Amino acid sequence: MSRLAQCFQQLKAQNKTALVSYVMAGDPNPQLTVPLLHQMVAAGVDIVELGLPFSDPMADGPVIALAAERALAAGTNTLDAIAMVKQFREQNQDTPVVLMGYLNPVEVIGYENFVKTAHDAGVDGLILVDLPPESAQEFDQILQRYDMDQVFLLAPTSTDERIAHVVKQARGFIYYVSLKGVTGAATLDAESANQRIAKIKSMTDLPVGVGFGIHDAASAKAMSDVADAVIVGSAFVKQFATLNPAYAQAAIVEKVKELRTALDE
Repeated sequence: MSRLAQCFQQLKAQNKTALVSYVMAGDPNPQLTVPLLHQMVAAGVDIVELGLPFSDPMADGPVIALAAERALAAGTNTLDAIAMVKQFREQNQDTPVVLMGYLNPVEVIGYENFVKTAHDAGVDGLILVDLPPESAQEFDQILQRYDMDQVFLLAPTSTDERIAHVVKQARGFIYYVSLKGVTGAATLDAESANQRIAKIKSMTDLPVGVGFGIHDAASAKAMSDVADAVIVGSAFVKQFATLNPAYAQAAIVEKVKELRTALDE
């Protein structure tokens, strides 16, 4: 059983919602990322989503786009990010790690080389925002050879036909984008999102996580009754834009505790 499947199975048995944390690898410097991941897991994160820094992050709002700029300026590339997972695994063999990024750097490295390197480092799954299922067959065959999950996105505009198509090919979990916009948007229609999540869950046995627009205890709690996971990114990442790294790290850990408490109530 994969780490992702085991994690969701254990949480379901405990009637708990998974907390998935997005962190940009190398933001604001490469030395900070792995210690921060360990602290976040200790504070209550169940699944790590590690961002791959990229110069044209089309699905991301300004908060995460700036994080990518900081990471790139600090010298972090895709292979560096994968090496951080390997370092993380030296102390943590249990927490699932999913990489999130864009196709261009993967194509530069080469599909097989990228997947093998990620697998050997301890990566469990991958989200490539700009690789839809229709174009992912070749890449997915390689992922399956290495027992890695490919996570796909669904949106508020996804039709029933589209949902059926995506859930047939996805593994690990489904990532439901709760907003018609980019990461970091502030307005979340919880009732509408829960209805859409319930619809998706009626069409698949895969866990469904929800992201985009979840930034505090209230928004996390509002999603926890239906979603199997809440995915939080900008609320963590933005700390590095305004505070020095030490204060930002502490603020992120406190945010994790706030969200974990809300989900467990």
